[in-house]
Amino acid sequence: MGVSVAANQNTTIEWWETRRPSFDLFISEFVAAEAILGDSAAAEKRLETIADLPKLSVTDVVRTLAKALISEGAIPPEAEIDAYHKAVATVNGVEYLLTWNCVHIANALIRPKIEEVCRQQGFEPPIICTPQELMED
Repeated sequence: MGVSVAANQNTTIEWWETRRPSFDLFISEFVAAEAILGDSAAAEKRLETIADLPKLSVTDVVRTLAKALISEGAIPPEAEIDAYHKAVATVNGVEYLLTWNCVHIANALIRPKIEEVCRQQGFEPPIICTPQELMED
């Protein structure tokens, strides 16, 4: 495991232990599907962690927004799952989309385009950030 991955995991654990009570948390079927990937022991722990979180619905409106994010060039076609993460959070009125995906989601160069497409489709997008950005001193 790389140093940055370990640091991100530690920050996530710290956020979960100290900041989680300050927020209402939700997941989608896409989060659940990604949680089972990788090391089986780690996947089991992730699944236990999210087991009681409410799951947001994936509707036709979510699918339409995800397709728009791709067709408008905000998210590349090969990152379709990332478009769905963003769309399900946006359509369901989530305030913050917490992620370590700094390639296609929490990316300062991509964020403005994602936000523009969401607004063009009639939605106010959530604030996209990493757990580190939602820590308090």
